[in-house]
Amino acid sequence: MAKDMTLLWGSGSPPCWRVMIALEEKNLQGYNQKLLSFEKMEHKSQQVLDINARGQLPSFQHGDVIVNESYAACFYLESQFKSEGNKLIPDSPAEQALMYQRMFEGLSFYEKLNAVLYYDWYVPEGERHDSALKRNREALSAELKLWEGYLQKLGPTSHLAGTCFSLADVTVFPTVATLFRFGLPAERYPILAEYYALLKERPSIKASWPPHWLENPKGQDSLQDI
Repeated sequence: MAKDMTLLWGSGSPPCWRVMIALEEKNLQGYNQKLLSFEKMEHKSQQVLDINARGQLPSFQHGDVIVNESYAACFYLESQFKSEGNKLIPDSPAEQALMYQRMFEGLSFYEKLNAVLYYDWYVPEGERHDSALKRNREALSAELKLWEGYLQKLGPTSHLAGTCFSLADVTVFPTVATLFRFGLPAERYPILAEYYALLKERPSIKASWPPHWLENPKGQDSLQDI
């Protein structure tokens, strides 16, 4: 099955990581893959554009089926390979509803992180304002407090939708990992830090850990004062 799959991806990209975690969880190792460089603009190469007109990563193909949006790819893999690997959508209606809720809130979480980390990338030099970056940082801080509260309500060693690992964790964990990679202080967000410490040891996450993070474990301190 996996031999019919191709994933074009970039190291450290949360959308790419989501799909890689899902593939691992469904025991679909051995798929065709190619690591591309954002710095070299390889995501705009013809190989990518042939299956993804947006020129973005991930780009994912299974046989004749192309599904490039990371959430869509995760849903597709769980739907098509329900009996393979680990079940990623809970049976309980309450947990299933919470999973969907946290998944789609996770998109806002990721956008608020990017608005801080990549402000200089997104905003042309002449249009940058310290006040705008300050607002972005405040918005991220408020978002982090929400997620601290969500996990606190569920109790120690919980996953985002309850006791079991689900698509909510597949899609949101890469954002959480990126926060700590860029220096988010664990002492200020202890419950998120516990969640991060718990999940980073999960086999699917260890197997798909960004290679350049392994090469340089130290990370950065961009978020140390959030």
